[in-house]
Amino acid sequence: MPKVKFNKAKISAIYTVVPPICKSIDDEVENYGGDLAQIERIKTTIGLNKRYVTDEKTTTLDLCEKASNYLLEETKFDKSKINALIFVTQTPDHFQPSNAAITHGRLDLSKDCASFDVNLGCSGFVYGLWLSYMMIETGSCENVLLLAGDTMSKCVNPKDRATAPLFGDAGTATLIQKSEIDNPSYFSLHTNGKGFSNIIIPSGAFRNRPDDNSKIETTDESGNTRNQENLFMNGSEIFNFSIKEEPVAINEILEFSGKTKDDIDYIIFHQANKYIISNITRRLKFPLEKSPCGTVEKFGNQSSASIPATICDSISDEIKNGSKTVIFSGFGVGLSWASCLLNLSNVSSDKIKILY
Repeated sequence: MPKVKFNKAKISAIYTVVPPICKSIDDEVENYGGDLAQIERIKTTIGLNKRYVTDEKTTTLDLCEKASNYLLEETKFDKSKINALIFVTQTPDHFQPSNAAITHGRLDLSKDCASFDVNLGCSGFVYGLWLSYMMIETGSCENVLLLAGDTMSKCVNPKDRATAPLFGDAGTATLIQKSEIDNPSYFSLHTNGKGFSNIIIPSGAFRNRPDDNSKIETTDESGNTRNQENLFMNGSEIFNFSIKEEPVAINEILEFSGKTKDDIDYIIFHQANKYIISNITRRLKFPLEKSPCGTVEKFGNQSSASIPATICDSISDEIKNGSKTVIFSGFGVGLSWASCLLNLSNVSSDKIKILY
């Protein structure tokens, strides 16, 4: 799509919640044939270690509702003034109705609050920000509550070594408001639908309905076991896609904004894994310390929640009473990727909270 600049919106608050169940790759050595050396290589290179996952009953909606309550409590914001609720997720409670509608009721928001879901994963937070900023820029809204979260642990087969140790669950809440001063932000969004099959759950919806055959497990040549209702990810294709498109996207947003690398305090990528993030950062010739990647090691790949979760985990203390120029960039399922450059100033935030 064409690149777009906004002037009237700002992020006022960001909060993240994860479930209490913590899993470690160290406890799953049997999935790797008892090969401890392989486990250490994965931890060192890919950055996989711990992840927080939900139980059977807890959903993405529950996590995002809790994050919303934290946000409202900490900011003392009058929820009756929320004009729109956007819920970004690929793991909703139901096919119908939307998570946004249910959350609207549970938060007891105004009947004049527009509410809808966005079915996106890794790029979803930036897409959600784009929608929020656009709604404020047009004057139709002054306060937008953006929820982004997923429980991808429910989608993977525990015997799939390519995905099971990677994905953690999280829910986030972000408040976007009308800015009283000029506050430039820059967005660029992209899609390549020809690559849709590289991250996919083949069966379970309406193209391929779930049946007995879709539940049959098969094991590939790499020893990964899954069925057609489990998440499949073509790791090599996603790596190639990421390191090809992301450097271009970041340079594009820098050129569009008129900023240089020296103007950027942090570049926060979707936390795919440590190897991908460090490769993109090096190709951009950005200092590694400007690109936090520790969240994936502590919490796993949190899909649509990973960028706001990384903000909370890595820079929440710096943005509470200060100002930082940042780039957010998400990439993955679709294939879809999106980047934005904006200012974070006096943002109400905190470290990642565990749901109890």
